Amino acid sequence: MKALIIDDEIDICYLLSGILKQKNCQTHYVNNLADAVVELKNSSPVIVFLDNHLPDGLGIEFVDHIKKNYPATKIIMITAYDTIADRQQAISMGVDIFIGKPFTKEAINSAMEALIN
Repeated sequence: MKALIIDDEIDICYLLSGILKQKNCQTHYVNNLADAVVELKNSSPVIVFLDNHLPDGLGIEFVDHIKKNYPATKIIMITAYDTIADRQQAISMGVDIFIGKPFTKEAINSAMEALIN
């Protein structure tokens, strides 16, 4: 399975990659939305881990691009901005799972299992 991580924090990219590799998941990561457009075309991930506040825009506004061009791709939003309003907006825009930062390995594994099954 392939996963794309879109997050401007390199530490988060490394941490998520490590967790996902333990689940035999092939990962790629990018640090902005412009690179995400290219990587989505090249890797066709099953799951996208999407941060909301990125250097070149909001992840929530990128959800529509993913859903229109890659409708089978699942989206897990991981963000430090974790309010009820943020969660509701993300889910209404098409995000499959919303996880607040800081997150745990268990939260990531649970989200992956929920989307795979």
